[in-house]
Amino acid sequence: MLETARSTGSVVLVTGAAGFIGSQLTDALLDGGFTVIGVDDFSRGVESNLARARQHPRFEFHKLDLSDESAVLGELAPRLQAKPIAEVWHMAANSDIPAGVRDPRVDHRNTFMTTFNTLLLMRELRIPSIAFASTSAVYGEHPGILRETTGPLLPISNYGAMKLAAEGLISAAVEAYLERAYIFRFPNVLGLRLTHGIIYDFLNKLRANPIELEVLGDGKQQKPYLHVSDLIEAMIFIRERALERVNLFNIGPQDEGATVSEIAAAVLAGIESGAAIRYTGGDRGWVGDVPRFQYSVEKLASLGWGAQATSIEVVRRTVAEVTADGEWA
Repeated sequence: MLETARSTGSVVLVTGAAGFIGSQLTDALLDGGFTVIGVDDFSRGVESNLARARQHPRFEFHKLDLSDESAVLGELAPRLQAKPIAEVWHMAANSDIPAGVRDPRVDHRNTFMTTFNTLLLMRELRIPSIAFASTSAVYGEHPGILRETTGPLLPISNYGAMKLAAEGLISAAVEAYLERAYIFRFPNVLGLRLTHGIIYDFLNKLRANPIELEVLGDGKQQKPYLHVSDLIEAMIFIRERALERVNLFNIGPQDEGATVSEIAAAVLAGIESGAAIRYTGGDRGWVGDVPRFQYSVEKLASLGWGAQATSIEVVRRTVAEVTADGEWA
């Protein structure tokens, strides 16, 4: 998966290293020969996600709040001053859209300010390159297929707004002092170590009420889903091959996505539940929810990478993984 000859001896900084995606990216980078410095404040990540990485001699961890400029520049920067960090993989963010609706400060603090301060750290330490976890939510609601050139970008959630603002910060930093940036616009991502999202929510609801599954909306919402292992493979693939100063890519499957009704049925089948489904109605699940979108992944395909599994196959795989692993019982 990684070009190990290029990565051997290289030091990378992973923010959000204890999170759902960040922890599995950390594992993959360590497997590829990188030395990884991880940072997390455990606002979304969990200690157990670092179990494998902590056993590795090329892993170093710092518990720190990246939204706190004084902590970043006053504590973290001096600790890393002598380390030749080649790149930052910036995964730290609020990943819970409804949480940002309830309190807009969540996304400003955990998505925008973590990016702002990470870029200050990079300028201070002269780290030349950043890889950033962005999102489909930056597009807002658009008819048709979403391409990297789609616009105007008018997000309808604080989450999407702060991710888009972070993209702008990174673009400006490339003009001023960074050598290169990779901006990855994620679809919905599934797999082990989930901390939120549709499957996580469905399983928790069924644990609380085994005879009925409440589904927000009318069930017709349809979105693309990608397994976390494929997402990480795609990010690293892009990192090794894209050569522009700012490299912007949609990452997703090659199908139109799975509907909420299909996902609910797959979850019930996967755990052999006879629960009845109750829809709350309406065309979306919550304020800021984009009910339907489809990605163009032509740009990524032209680089030579494509997901093999469909969205519903990823859903079924995740249900099987989560139940077999003991994350839900």
